[in-house]
Amino acid sequence: MKLISIKRETKQEGRFSKKMGVLNTKVTYIKKQFLSIPYKTLHKYRETYYGEIKDCEDCQLAR
Repeated sequence: MKLISIKRETKQEGRFSKKMGVLNTKVTYIKKQFLSIPYKTLHKYRETYYGEIKDCEDCQLAR
């Protein structure tokens, strides 16, 4: 039985960017888990409309 594991989860979220406005995109979270309980997000990134992979730090959740 592993005590610490890493899990990747993708979900659909609404994001806002200055160039495109509001867009729905797939956001992938990489989380560290202890006994199957997530306690830390290591990284999150999103796929753009054009297929590029970008970090979620350059966009905002709301206007």
